[in-house]
Amino acid sequence: MARKKQFDYFGELERLAMNAHQAAELLEMIAMDYSLEKLEEEAEKIHVLEKEGDQIVQKILSELYISFITPIDREDIVEITQRLDDVLDTINSIAYLLSSLVVKELNDNAMVFITYGVEATVGVLAATKEFAKFKNSKTLHTMINEVSEIEGKADKLYSESLKELFTNEQNPVEVIRWKNVYDQLEELLNASESVVNVIGGLVIKNS
Repeated sequence: MARKKQFDYFGELERLAMNAHQAAELLEMIAMDYSLEKLEEEAEKIHVLEKEGDQIVQKILSELYISFITPIDREDIVEITQRLDDVLDTINSIAYLLSSLVVKELNDNAMVFITYGVEATVGVLAATKEFAKFKNSKTLHTMINEVSEIEGKADKLYSESLKELFTNEQNPVEVIRWKNVYDQLEELLNASESVVNVIGGLVIKNS
């Protein structure tokens, strides 16, 4: 009887991180030539990636039910899986939000947020790849720090954006609209930092 091939947890986590990065790139592409019509058409590609991400999550969790041996503790695999899924879900939520709030034009601050989001997901993907070989990796710590630095810049941008919004915008509908957009964009950066912080903690735990 052939021996069952060992499940590649790290490979599946990398697939999940790749989906998140691809979704962020799609969001940036939408933003660079933004219109509501283009958003609703192109956002479907983000929704597909999010659905694929849900399938990867389910695949990982289902395997955990039957695996006798895992490369790291089961609860740690669950946590990093959920954190990666949060990044993908947040990008998907941004696409839905821009449509439901009828955002007809993106301002400069939103564009910078989205650029930070792409940069952060690059770091998340790189850190997730390195996590499989964390005991010998010489670059993982640097990658984690880079994502944290991007999140720090996004925090500053978030504060500046809100100050500008509440100082200059007189229309209460616009205030509500953009406050929601900024909140969700900042959440993408928070979710990305959360992934690398979990990875950093697991490296310490398993070293």
